[in-house]
Amino acid sequence: MRVDVTNAAPPDTVIDRAARVAVAAAAEAGAAIRAGLAGALSVRTKDESGDLVTDLDLRAERIILGHIRRAFPEHRILAEEAGLLDSMDDAWCWVVDPLDGTNNVAVGLPVCTVGIALCHNGVPVVGVVHEPIPDRTWSAVRDRGAIGPNGLLWRPEHRPTKAPTLAWLQGYPVTRTDTAARALRLTLEASSRRLIQLWSPLLCWVMLSRGDIDGFVGYRAGLVDLPAGALLARESGIHVTDFDGAPLNDFFDPEGAEVDFIATRPELVSELTLLVKSAADVTVTGLPG
Repeated sequence: MRVDVTNAAPPDTVIDRAARVAVAAAAEAGAAIRAGLAGALSVRTKDESGDLVTDLDLRAERIILGHIRRAFPEHRILAEEAGLLDSMDDAWCWVVDPLDGTNNVAVGLPVCTVGIALCHNGVPVVGVVHEPIPDRTWSAVRDRGAIGPNGLLWRPEHRPTKAPTLAWLQGYPVTRTDTAARALRLTLEASSRRLIQLWSPLLCWVMLSRGDIDGFVGYRAGLVDLPAGALLARESGIHVTDFDGAPLNDFFDPEGAEVDFIATRPELVSELTLLVKSAADVTVTGLPG
């Protein structure tokens, strides 16, 4: 009998083992980052976008790739620094951001995370986010809920507020002259209690999942942070949509481009979608290019 592997569910034994490997790898990488922040830091520019890389990014990535390669040598890997590493089984793809928040670390601000996800036939099935400084790990397995640092499932209680606290993310290709980005940011800032931009998207996903903030808006966001962060949020009860309010397709294409998204609690989806759409009527003038 022919089996349709595209729709076949991945074996639980693989997922369980992958979750353990991801948690261990993220924690060890986090310990290396935590130790490295106490010493001198080597920083250089990666490309014309101005994106940075440090010796801690490379050290953490080597640790994570070592864990994955030892446990699953046949799996494909997309790593922030090493790029796409092909292998025998393309059905499985790991997505690794060894240090999300490099620009923070480069200016002496220790706000960063480690992100690891595993996708099966393009669908995220494991997501792990580790915070190196407080040494806390947040993880999720698809359809099994989200797990906090205490090892227990959680679904946060959200505090009522008159105006939402929101996080904002724009991708590296977005320039200062991007009028849509300017209008979106101004609209969100004017309608929220606070609009934060942490330069560590995975930490924003964690804060949203914990209930610390009410929503997260991404404009032309890169894909490397999305599988782990969005899975964590979804398993915490967060809705993730496109700018029209339709559920965001969580299929991950390792060769894909940017994505626009809104992530928030179910009761705020309509409100935040209307807010994002209203930015199309905003014209920002008088700012330098």
